[in-house]
Amino acid sequence: MNIFRLAGDMTHLMSIVVLLLKIHTIKSCAGISLKTQELYAIVFATRYLDLFTVFHSVYNTVMKLIFLGSSFSIVWYMRYHKVVRKTYDKEHDTFQHYLLIVPCFLLALFINYKFTFLEVLWVFSLYLEAIAIVPQLVLLQRTRNVDNLTGNYVFLLGAYRGLYLLNWIYRYLTEGHYQQWITWTAGIVQTAIYGDFFYYYLKSWRNSERLQLPA
Repeated sequence: MNIFRLAGDMTHLMSIVVLLLKIHTIKSCAGISLKTQELYAIVFATRYLDLFTVFHSVYNTVMKLIFLGSSFSIVWYMRYHKVVRKTYDKEHDTFQHYLLIVPCFLLALFINYKFTFLEVLWVFSLYLEAIAIVPQLVLLQRTRNVDNLTGNYVFLLGAYRGLYLLNWIYRYLTEGHYQQWITWTAGIVQTAIYGDFFYYYLKSWRNSERLQLPA
């Protein structure tokens, strides 16, 4: 494992910690898209099915369990916790996220590394993760004012994928025959989607202002 991969994993983990801190400590999910959290739960559930068939390392197993457990916990909090669910902005979180699931699954059926059950679901998770943040970004654009924890959560999610791009570049330069075009393409698309948010996040940070996204 290289430094970029480790930094990416830790940044991803930090994004989840920030979100859980907001939900568990403040008892609020205001500004958080349930649609995006449900998509991430599907991403991890379909990507980590090999948890029951293949052992890579203790680190790999622990990280998979953390991402699985945290994603479903967040969905549960937002749907069923008697206090947190009342803060969910259902009025603005109206993006039809099932419209993202179906095309990703169809794409995985036709464009994959190997046409097996686990491989198709794994590639499906790559495609879905690339666009899972869309409902969250749409919600933030509709509400415009973004609190610090929510802004940091989304920024860390984007930074995680950016660090993974550096990880892939490093591996391509140092490992012979390392090519994963589907993974790379999905990662580039995912990072690009964050571009507008990164601009306004860094602008607000530089000017010490509250983060505001254009309508």
